[in-house]
Amino acid sequence: MFRPAFACSIPKTHDKIGLTTLSSTPPDLFRTVCGRFATGVAVAACLDASGIPHGLTVNSFTSVSLEPPLVLVCLDHKVQSLAAFQSAPGFSINILRADQQDLSRRFSSVVEDRFENLDWTRGEHTGSPLFSAALATLECRREQVIPAGDHSIFLGRVVHARCTDGEPLLYFAGRYSWLAPR
Repeated sequence: MFRPAFACSIPKTHDKIGLTTLSSTPPDLFRTVCGRFATGVAVAACLDASGIPHGLTVNSFTSVSLEPPLVLVCLDHKVQSLAAFQSAPGFSINILRADQQDLSRRFSSVVEDRFENLDWTRGEHTGSPLFSAALATLECRREQVIPAGDHSIFLGRVVHARCTDGEPLLYFAGRYSWLAPR
């Protein structure tokens, strides 16, 4: 159960039965509708050819397959680190804890060195940055990059995974959210 701390405002549709087809859906409505799907929050990260770490906050991440273990993450074509992800042989996914909003904001803001003074290590299998305090981490070898509209889908084969106990940081309707006690 989620604890939303906001008033929900859904844009109105204009047809007689209250449905809007996808082809006529304005981008703002599409964003609002997709925002009604609660997601976890993670930081995707990689190293460029010079060994410099790059990362950004993502919520467009999901598992794809158990055998082989595959995940995907979608990156906007406008993100500064896109070229680093496109050339890196692998990437990591750092799934954030409920108390790591500051880390999520840091990696979604314009910051000169997002990794400065951050406790991270290079993964043993891909060299990609792993956060020691993350709820869970995945190291992935890049399998494929698929162009899709204004994003690229990075498909990765999981080569190492780690998880700990704790509560996840969630994102719902444009805001951070948490699991409610039962």
